[in-house]
Amino acid sequence: MEKINLKIKQMHCKSCESLLKDSLEEFSGINNVEASHITGFVKISFDKSEISEIQIKEIIKNEGYKVIE
Repeated sequence: MEKINLKIKQMHCKSCESLLKDSLEEFSGINNVEASHITGFVKISFDKSEISEIQIKEIIKNEGYKVIE
């Protein structure tokens, strides 16, 4: 199990948290998502044999948010 902690730009409210969490959890291999608009971070636990960090970042981008590198 891999864990990543990503800083997200444009996550401003509880609705943003829910949208991102729900979108990510739909994908196979993503086991747990914790999002906080207060800190601007999303913590994700995932199985790298099913989904990659690059794919996760692409999902976030497709939802209209930007991962700050």
